[in-house]
Amino acid sequence: MSIYKIGEQMLSLSVIAKIITEGKQLALSTKAKKKIKDCRDYLDKKMEQSDAPIYGINTGFGALCNHKITNKDLGKLQKNLVLSHACGTGDKVPDKIVKIMLLLKAHSLSYGHSGVQLETVERLIEMFNKNILPVIFQQGSLGASGDLAPLAHLSLPLLGEGRVVVDGKEVATKSIMKSNGWKAIELQSKEGLALLNGTQFMGAYGVWSLLKAQKLSYMADMIGAISLEAFDGRSECFDELIHLVRPHKGQLKSAENIRDFLKGSEIQEGEKEHVQDPYSFRCMPQVHGASKDVITHVKDVFTTEINSVTDNPTIFISEDKIISGGNFHGQPLAMAMDYLAIGLAELGSISERRTYQLISGQRGLPAFLVAKPGLNSGMMIPQYTAASIASQNKQLCTPASVDSIVSSNGQEDHVSMGANAATKLYIVVENIERILAIELLNATQGIAFRNTKSSDFIENILDIYRDEVAFLDSDRLLHDDIQKSITFLQNLSVDEELF
Repeated sequence: MSIYKIGEQMLSLSVIAKIITEGKQLALSTKAKKKIKDCRDYLDKKMEQSDAPIYGINTGFGALCNHKITNKDLGKLQKNLVLSHACGTGDKVPDKIVKIMLLLKAHSLSYGHSGVQLETVERLIEMFNKNILPVIFQQGSLGASGDLAPLAHLSLPLLGEGRVVVDGKEVATKSIMKSNGWKAIELQSKEGLALLNGTQFMGAYGVWSLLKAQKLSYMADMIGAISLEAFDGRSECFDELIHLVRPHKGQLKSAENIRDFLKGSEIQEGEKEHVQDPYSFRCMPQVHGASKDVITHVKDVFTTEINSVTDNPTIFISEDKIISGGNFHGQPLAMAMDYLAIGLAELGSISERRTYQLISGQRGLPAFLVAKPGLNSGMMIPQYTAASIASQNKQLCTPASVDSIVSSNGQEDHVSMGANAATKLYIVVENIERILAIELLNATQGIAFRNTKSSDFIENILDIYRDEVAFLDSDRLLHDDIQKSITFLQNLSVDEELF
């Protein structure tokens, strides 16, 4: 089985995608193991040689930072921290997100600035490799001091506590300890804080959203092109010349994609009665492209974040310093995820408008894209569904990052609310996929009324799609068609180079 060695290279979105989709196992590189052990040894010696208070190592946490803890209680302090902070509630975090959280946490701890035991990181890796996924809840993190509650739940199994998902079933961690040859890890000084401080909850949601966003951005171009053909729209607005004089990268890429999709289309070669198309068709490069540029920016932010040390305090061996700071503060991620939600919501907004145009009885298409409207409602109500989802996205795009609520007796007086930005973004991403699936359902129905062929590329997509979703002759249960259309998009593989 293929192994990814943590510490040999930077993490990227494409690397994470391969780790997850190809089922790679994780292992620490020799270099990473040395960094972790050296940092732990340094901290142990520091604690032996000095009785000075060091935040979170021999003091309480948050507003309790001035309470000194005796050396004999340091392990108990860290265990209490994990137990007391496991206060998550609400819906459970999807397994696919938890898996990414384990990867990101192990990667961040591998830099050797956190003071954890090697055993602790290796247990996280073993959980990843065996697909033993902690049960984590979506609500509870303020996105500063790290994702405290979610990461506490992530860490509970290290102590033999909490619950985990194994082979799709939720069980108590205690019930699988013996079968895996595990003993509860005895946390040493600072370890609980290193596990709980960090941005891996926000990071995992952001990484998953970006991976899906890249594909959906490409899908929006492709489905928009099919809708254009169904609407008998014009293609000169995608000419490279007009985009070179306003050369935003995303705009150029979307225009290029649509030109490629339409290449060789007989529909485009036919004479057009209409001089101009509505914005939802004509301005696809400008709107889709702006979303692409948002994705690019947010991808840069997250690439930096997932290759960073985000717990506190941070240990620097060569400089002989233990510095208490705020790398756990999720503001960069919170703002980026709010931005990404807005960018993606626009893909849904313009998609729903194209669906509306297709069913409106224009350009030789029957009303609601059905041969006998009146007797049949045809594609009337899928547009309602798309409109409802598009409206929900607008509500979800109210930024979380502009809010802050004081916590910990004023010690933690400004927080990012990045965890809320993350869970909102997740819903927006899922919603975009549904809206695009509904547009594809309508576009394939509409283009069937054309007596002229589209491009080879689009005709190939139509053939594959028709194997999953039949043409609508008369009314039937369209929920099933929408679900099949969603599954079609999920299963359609797209080369990463096309993003």
